Amino acid sequence: MPSLLLLDSSADLETSRSRAVTATFADTWRSLGDDHTVVHRDLHRDQLPHLSNADLHFPPALRPAGSTVAPEQEALQTELIDELIAADVVVIGVPLYNYSMPSTLKAWVDYIHVPSVTAPFGDDPTQPMAGKTAVLVSARGATYDKGTPTEFDDHALPALTLILNGALGMHVETIVDTRTLTERFGGPADEVAKQHAELEAAHAAAAEAARRLG
Repeated sequence: MPSLLLLDSSADLETSRSRAVTATFADTWRSLGDDHTVVHRDLHRDQLPHLSNADLHFPPALRPAGSTVAPEQEALQTELIDELIAADVVVIGVPLYNYSMPSTLKAWVDYIHVPSVTAPFGDDPTQPMAGKTAVLVSARGATYDKGTPTEFDDHALPALTLILNGALGMHVETIVDTRTLTERFGGPADEVAKQHAELEAAHAAAAEAARRLG
């Protein structure tokens, strides 16, 4: 039973480009058969509490002597990690907020990146997500084209790739839609046309990836 874990994090519940593209992926995934399931976690509607204790970054065996963590947060962490490990494919909506990921998404990362549980540590090669695919659907209000002064101003995709690929061992694919605020703020017609073309391409890429990975 192929399982998709879909994470949305946009605070825009009506016109979000990242939500629209992740929905295309999920709808295409479901269309592949009744056995293709989708687990949807909306990190904006159902926000995770920030870690109340830094020791939650580690499993019990790696915590300092006398460490105490809130049982409800430890239970939530276990739930989130189990949900992640159960997925065959992970799709994450990544709107760019102030050049980085939304804090709601960063909170999820803090819960699931745990040495010796989801990532290797020392001589422990534990990496249950190794080889699985994460698709990052990035929506950016401005332009970050190659060769422009803003090319490297996106600090969301690099950070997520470092965690998901570098630490968890996942294969990471990206679908990027830029210029999402161009039309709203009266940008030049050619830039608006580019935005529409990028959004159309993003939907097509999401549908193709869902069929290929499903």
